[in-house]
Amino acid sequence: MTTVGFIGSGNIGSAVARLAVDAGHQVVLSNSRGPGTLADAVAELGPRASAATSGEAAAAGDIVVVTVPVTAFPDLPAAALAGKTVIDTCNYGPERDGHIAELDSGSLTSSELLLRYLPDALLVKAFNNIFHKHLRALARPVGAADRSYLPIAGNSAKAKVTEFVESIGYGVVDTGSLPDGWRQATGTPVWGTPYGPFSNEKGSPAGENAIRAALAAATR
Repeated sequence: MTTVGFIGSGNIGSAVARLAVDAGHQVVLSNSRGPGTLADAVAELGPRASAATSGEAAAAGDIVVVTVPVTAFPDLPAAALAGKTVIDTCNYGPERDGHIAELDSGSLTSSELLLRYLPDALLVKAFNNIFHKHLRALARPVGAADRSYLPIAGNSAKAKVTEFVESIGYGVVDTGSLPDGWRQATGTPVWGTPYGPFSNEKGSPAGENAIRAALAAATR
């Protein structure tokens, strides 16, 4: 059993938390509005879930999932995340985040920007390329013929993140180092498309070969 802290409890965070609880992990949720606003979410998840401040969630987690807008990066509890395995689910969206020149030009990925704010974290990019409803619907046990795969990118802690992702119902394709995470960024072939249209909430399983082909088709 792993304790997973969540900084941000929106659609993706909630989906990962649900899968984690179902797999027997403990989860500690947080958001920008305070733990009191998460009472309903905790009640829905059950006794393996609790709510806390972002700093407390970071401190509690063996793994910490950061799922916030890019504009919230400066507000993250960097000290509490030092030495932690951190899963970055975040996607850059200029329409929401405003324009950031290095991200617009492609000279920097959003994960590399996040690492500037969390220099001592063990950062791995994951869960950013799949619609939250598909993430919930497509989880399958190890050995299932229709098990879907997710890409991850990072410089360290990938083995620990791979073990967690596999435990909650997905296989893993290693994209490479953290800068290589551009291959799974918003708008790339692996972003959303392999799992079917958003209008189909059940999604379509996407195996290892499909994810590898989509990653290989990415251009920068």
